[in-house]
Amino acid sequence: MTSFLTSPSIDFSIVPRPRDVQVADIGKNTQVLRSRTWERLKFEVEYGRRRGTTANSYLIRADKTVVIDPPGASFTRIYLDELQRQVAFSEIDYIITSHVNSNRMATLEQLRQQAPQATIICSRPAANALRNALIADQDTLFPVRPGDSLDLGQGHCLQFFQAPTPRWPDGLCTYDPATQILFSDKLFGAHICDDVLWDENWRQLEDDRRYYFDCLQAPQAKQVEPILDQFESLALTGLAPGHGPLVRFSLSRFRQDYRYWCQQQTQRSLRVALLYTSAYGNTAKVADAIARGLMAADVTVQSFNCEVTPADTIAEAVTACDGFIIGTPTLGGHAPVQIQTALGAILANVPKTKLAGIFGSFGWSGEAIDLLEQKLRDAGYQFGFDPIRVRFSPDGVTLGACKEAGTQFAQQLRRRSKQQVPRQAVNDAQADRTAQALGRIIGSLCVATIRQGDLHYGILTSWVAQATFNPPGLMLALPSEDPFFSQLPPGTPLVLSILKEGRTVRRHFSFQESTQQGFTHLETREAENGCLILTDALAALECTIQDQFPAGDHQLIYAQVHNGHLLTKDGVTAIQHRKSGSQY
Repeated sequence: MTSFLTSPSIDFSIVPRPRDVQVADIGKNTQVLRSRTWERLKFEVEYGRRRGTTANSYLIRADKTVVIDPPGASFTRIYLDELQRQVAFSEIDYIITSHVNSNRMATLEQLRQQAPQATIICSRPAANALRNALIADQDTLFPVRPGDSLDLGQGHCLQFFQAPTPRWPDGLCTYDPATQILFSDKLFGAHICDDVLWDENWRQLEDDRRYYFDCLQAPQAKQVEPILDQFESLALTGLAPGHGPLVRFSLSRFRQDYRYWCQQQTQRSLRVALLYTSAYGNTAKVADAIARGLMAADVTVQSFNCEVTPADTIAEAVTACDGFIIGTPTLGGHAPVQIQTALGAILANVPKTKLAGIFGSFGWSGEAIDLLEQKLRDAGYQFGFDPIRVRFSPDGVTLGACKEAGTQFAQQLRRRSKQQVPRQAVNDAQADRTAQALGRIIGSLCVATIRQGDLHYGILTSWVAQATFNPPGLMLALPSEDPFFSQLPPGTPLVLSILKEGRTVRRHFSFQESTQQGFTHLETREAENGCLILTDALAALECTIQDQFPAGDHQLIYAQVHNGHLLTKDGVTAIQHRKSGSQY
């Protein structure tokens, strides 16, 4: 499997440019202030791609003025200097922070000193953190609830969406209907620094986007998908993430990519539950590194922040997974209460056959890690790697070792899963070999499309073969239970779009049933016979159905070809490879 976590080599001959702040208008009364570094920020694991990054902040000036997401401490001075050139601090009415951490608090504290009149808008968990850090008090905080909005005047009535994940339990996204821009913070970003503001050359960003997703979002894909659901009904002209280029030209594609990448995380055969709490962010960095090692070894990771996840949810997830890894800080010589609760749920509910792992960070001691190790060993759990103990903040070498530990855990998990596969009876084994042999039959990956009145339907198929030369004709097999493709009378027009290798068109259609929805995400044009051609395909054939025959759970359709379109001169036909002939 291709790993998206491999960083390219570095050209040390290039002298990096100094940090700066790029300012640009992005919509009505709206500006972006992109604090840029052309070098890697060393304290963040996900900056390992070493292509620099931007910390994007936004400014909306209507009847009221709001600053969205001041950057972290690396940019405090240059950001505040530039912000003051754009707006007087005394004119700032609100500061929206989509999440808080110690790094961002440094800038937020200095901004509050310059603009003490400004109200801080954030999620409830973020408000608690800001109160505890003495950066804001009750009178200057507005923790939003679902359905809350903020009217800045001139049509800028901001809407807020809760976006909690294990890594950012205080996550918040903001939508402005006046510009139809979604300020998405940690979603839809990329760690890359460039002079280009928007994603005009979005195809060149695909590797950086996937790398960012794998580092930040893949371990919490289960929580990211419901957040994406909240945005489906929004009219969007742009995405304004916390890092990297703003998104306009690949708006639909990028959102679909996030869906697809999230779904990929649930389709792997092995799954690990990664549980932790993190007092100062150090334990979370170790968890991220372990997760990267697991994912690079083709294992699905489900992350859970025990501070915000109920114990029964944790027990259910760990029971359903093939293994679990639990991490803890040491606070006052003990594990946090949430970790102790999660440990109790594991000991009471999770079979001892599950592979376990332990890690943690500490300042002066490390008793919490010893406690977890002793309890799990006494209960009879086997460990996938030696317990990881990190003092203070992990450095690059330590994080590399943590990633290797994740890979080691995955390898042990895979060996154990093979040992636990039951021996098949002779008949079952023979049937399995037959299915495997059938699976070696490959076919061109295509989308068949028909028209019913004003509606268009498409279905995925790889069971296609040329049947005749004169007249040119083809045979294809489609599910007999599909309501639209199973009973097509002779004379029905049909288009077969032959897909191109390397494209992601297939994700929008299914082998099992036809759909209309796939066309809403793709570029199409109407053929002469009225059916839709997928313009991102390799080629397309306009056909008329001549006959149809029942064949088990499928219908065999013979169609005569009347017209063909070579949509691109380059590329090869996408092929459907299967491991078994008993399923698609």
